[in-house]
Amino acid sequence: MLNMAGINVFRGETQVLWDVSLVVGEREKVAILGGNGAGKSTLLQSIMGILRPASGTIAFKGDSLVGKKPYQIIQLGLALVPEGRHIYKDMSVWENLEMGAYPRRGRKWMRETMVEVTSLFPFLRDRRDQSAGTLSGGEQQMLAIGRALMSRPEMLFVDELSLGLAPIVIKEIFRVLEGLSRRTTIMLVEQNVEQALKHSERAYILKSGRIDRSGPSLELANDPDIKKAYLGL
Repeated sequence: MLNMAGINVFRGETQVLWDVSLVVGEREKVAILGGNGAGKSTLLQSIMGILRPASGTIAFKGDSLVGKKPYQIIQLGLALVPEGRHIYKDMSVWENLEMGAYPRRGRKWMRETMVEVTSLFPFLRDRRDQSAGTLSGGEQQMLAIGRALMSRPEMLFVDELSLGLAPIVIKEIFRVLEGLSRRTTIMLVEQNVEQALKHSERAYILKSGRIDRSGPSLELANDPDIKKAYLGL
């Protein structure tokens, strides 16, 4: 479904990604792992058209994404839940969800999708008129996921899902994503290596902008070097 080959990306004069290649199959759950500064968010921004690679190819279902604008990429069926959520805090919960349906592919099915999203996160329906900025951190993260789903994506990217959230909230959000993965391809970008490996099928580990390791998540979780470097075991 997603194919990246030989991607090199700069921020200004600084190269952040070096010859990155990866593949994600349909309805797979794939994790992108690594510490601060590893290049995880840059990878997502390159896929979504926010940054343009200096070289290499990115294709979604055979269509090249390089050079396309973010709105064009969203129309193809990709959606991003950004790090920090970036919800519209002065707008109501319902208005945030409606904004998620703004892309053409989402507008046609907005009512049906709204029902699906509020069945995943019932509190969104109960608090539809509440200002989004008054929600808790966990509720804002759920709203951000719901807003992304309103565009009816075929592939969902979630950047730092667990950042700053209580364990019980993280558990609930991962439970919802488990259900979504039956019909939507999911890429998790995470610092929480333990949770990401638990809730994915395969993983790529970024280190200093390069793919350091990759493989089945269970295999990586049981690797002594991974345990020592990332899990503190």
